[in-house]
Amino acid sequence: MRSETVSSRRTKKKKEGLGWLEWFRGWACVFHEFLFQRFMSSHLQNPFPLPPLNHLTCIVTGSTSGIGRETARQLAEAGAHVVMAVRNTKAAHELIQQWQKDWSGKGLPLNIEAMELDLLSLDSVVRFSNVWNARSAPLHVLINNAGIFAMGEEQKFSKDGYEQHMQVNHLAPALLSLLLLPSLNRGSPSRIINVNSVMHYVGFVDPDDMNVVSGRRKYTSLVGYSGSKLAQVMFSNVLFKKLPLDTRISVACLSPGIVLTNVARDLPRSVQVQYALIPYFIFSPQEGCRSSLFSATDAQIPEHCEKLKTGDKPICTFISQDCKQTKPSEEAHNVETANRVWEKTIELIGLPLDALERLIEGEEVQCRYGTYQE
Repeated sequence: MRSETVSSRRTKKKKEGLGWLEWFRGWACVFHEFLFQRFMSSHLQNPFPLPPLNHLTCIVTGSTSGIGRETARQLAEAGAHVVMAVRNTKAAHELIQQWQKDWSGKGLPLNIEAMELDLLSLDSVVRFSNVWNARSAPLHVLINNAGIFAMGEEQKFSKDGYEQHMQVNHLAPALLSLLLLPSLNRGSPSRIINVNSVMHYVGFVDPDDMNVVSGRRKYTSLVGYSGSKLAQVMFSNVLFKKLPLDTRISVACLSPGIVLTNVARDLPRSVQVQYALIPYFIFSPQEGCRSSLFSATDAQIPEHCEKLKTGDKPICTFISQDCKQTKPSEEAHNVETANRVWEKTIELIGLPLDALERLIEGEEVQCRYGTYQE
């Protein structure tokens, strides 16, 4: 009895943030990528060369601008059937018309369409999944590209009640990935690709306070963004571990590098000016989409994922901006926290804890948002 009491007193205190050494290493990784990403990626061609992809169906979220726009266009030009999952379908249709016009005479018309998806609404995620799954068509690649970094802004919440970075960058893509598992299973071998960020190296997630409202941590947009990206990596690790090997569904996170995209429109004017003054260090969207295209099409990704899956601590592959396999942050390897992030995420997105297993088996699953049925 006495030993149990002593043991309980020695229980490790709950972690409330990164240690100073982890924090320092994280920022070192961020600055290293900023300063040397162009040098490290000098071996890559631009635009990124792709093989014929006529056999693939790909969904790309947030594909009317930036990295997503370039990703969707290049996949379509390589022959893939591309679904632009976007908030503004009018803008997407205008882009499709322009791309078809530019592509005229170079080959068959591009096989590309637009569907409405608003990641700030989990109801919208469920509706999108319902419409797509109703087709009973295979899905080969899901690219969760859409993201938000509202630098300098006050804390904002979605209509679902979740901090905006956490919802757009993590919760909504997580729900989308799970609800589309039946279609990904039909398209096996298939892939879930999450456009992440090197900023997850300085992120921290408290599964009991994912909205950062408890007061234990002071909220800043940087805290919101980096935490949401770390949560995505942790969730992806557990998702990858839980997916049966015979589904042949690969899961990968990636860093596109430091890219000048429409995310910059949310930055303070002074920061936007600094972005404009350092074009050498900043990737263009065409350069930034290379790791997405690599992750979606490289033939060795499934093999690498299979090797990771049989390791002692299964984690999903992380692709760097120079299209090489690397490791996520030290905190991302925290198995205990990752499992808690998984469970809390499932709760927040309104699914039962056994949703993954049931969806893989083709069973009906009820979601708190919308009315989901496979």
